[in-house]
Amino acid sequence: MFSVTVRDHFMIAHSFRGEVFGPAQRLHGATFLVDATFRRAELDPDGIVVDIGLATQRLGEVLAALNYRNLDDEPAFAGVNTSTEYLAKVVSDRLVERIRAGELGAGAAGLTGLTVTLHESHIAWASYECEL
Repeated sequence: MFSVTVRDHFMIAHSFRGEVFGPAQRLHGATFLVDATFRRAELDPDGIVVDIGLATQRLGEVLAALNYRNLDDEPAFAGVNTSTEYLAKVVSDRLVERIRAGELGAGAAGLTGLTVTLHESHIAWASYECEL
């Protein structure tokens, strides 16, 4: 299996509901380092997994829609605890939409999987994996 990973980051504010979250129930900020790993069994005719430039651009677009937002104010997240795990899936789902729309180039049609990892610190991170 071949893979290519591109990286970016975004900053948000949010709060959580539930005693398990302790002081994070109050409004707080988070900066996430994001890795998007694209997988395929065989390289495309150009000898690559995915166009790194297009993958980087699309990841940046997905994150721009979240960056510098208070997620508590976003209708798409109403009633949801926007945990690191949950946000990894949101980023993945939005990247998958772009892959399926052909926005990562024709070669991306051969991708077989995607993993999105959000690093919330140097000691903690969460990932979401999906098959394509």
